[in-house]
Amino acid sequence: MSTGPGAARFDERRLLVALFGAGTAAFAQLYAPQSVLPDAARELATSASATALLVSAATLGLAVGVLPWAWVADRIGRVRAMTVAMLGATALGLAVPFAPSFELLVAGRAVEGLFVAGVPAVAMAYLTEMLIASGAASAVPRAAGTYVAGTSMGGLLGRIVSGGVAEMFGWRAGVGAVAVACLVAMGAFVWLAPRDRGSRAVTFGGTAATDRADTAGAGRVRRPGRLRALLSPRLLVLDAQGLLLMGGFVAVYNYLGFRLAAAPFGLSPGVVSLVFLAYLAGTWSSARTGLLVLRHGRRRVLIVSTAVMALGVVATLSAWLPLVLAGLVVLTAGFFGAHAVASGWTPVAAPEARTQAAAVYNLAYYAGSSLFGWLGGIGFALAGWPGTVGMVLALVAIAAGLATAVLRD
Repeated sequence: MSTGPGAARFDERRLLVALFGAGTAAFAQLYAPQSVLPDAARELATSASATALLVSAATLGLAVGVLPWAWVADRIGRVRAMTVAMLGATALGLAVPFAPSFELLVAGRAVEGLFVAGVPAVAMAYLTEMLIASGAASAVPRAAGTYVAGTSMGGLLGRIVSGGVAEMFGWRAGVGAVAVACLVAMGAFVWLAPRDRGSRAVTFGGTAATDRADTAGAGRVRRPGRLRALLSPRLLVLDAQGLLLMGGFVAVYNYLGFRLAAAPFGLSPGVVSLVFLAYLAGTWSSARTGLLVLRHGRRRVLIVSTAVMALGVVATLSAWLPLVLAGLVVLTAGFFGAHAVASGWTPVAAPEARTQAAAVYNLAYYAGSSLFGWLGGIGFALAGWPGTVGMVLALVAIAAGLATAVLRD
């Protein structure tokens, strides 16, 4: 599939800009409702945990969709799969916010998440294969950080745009406006993305030739090896990082808005949306992570990033707004640093099954977002903000313990 000037020859800069655009387009839509959840709860007459389903349903749809999209991408090509996914997600993003009932809103968001899944399911495997094939394997950590920076920028864009527009026109218009903005980022990807060299030829980590051999019987040897790679302790612990850290991160962002909108802070929706400027810390840290990995190793950077995340969570317990905001910045920087390491490490750790390994990581990552993003509301209902923070700290501690015990560079 020819997508634009970038399709003619491989250019690492085009690849990075294209993937930055893809991450922005996908994740702006995924998290657009997050900054307007208090407004949506008031209009829909729903509880904080129920209203958070507008985010959790989408991330659950994404979790369900990553493996099917990996299968689709192996057959139609990675660039084509991501393009179709973004087109579908954007179309739904324009329509779903105006659904007439809460049930339809939640169902529509779940389907939107299924389409969004086409980007994270494929992006890491796509950039890894493109860079390795071009002889630039050493650039994979930096490229992974750039893509994750795009996802953080998308999360920021979605929250800021929806919150700002909601201040004037209501939360539904705010969420819909994000889909319009995503058309630009999607266009950047379609125009610049280099054509994946394994389009239609690469399946399950092999080539067309090996697939034909698989049909003749060789695959009976190779596929069990790929399954063993996906179930290796290192891959399982990397998946656990996504499950636990993403779950805690989303729980903080889902419910902090409710805290800031209530006493003693009493912030308006537009001001609450500005809190998400903390995402810029994630953009910075994820882009810088590649350099830190080259200097200090993946394991050390992952563990330190997790510790930074824990420090930020604790700071949000303060009743002093500047310290809460500082804690959010620290939390965000730590999380995106850890995520950039774990997500970039995953396809490298399973060279015979890169797409599947990346898809399973994303399955765990967004399953954690859906599950713990909702459970954080239970803690919020039972014990207020300290209840949510306690759950997040427990998740972070488990993730750090697993990484310390199992992972090695």
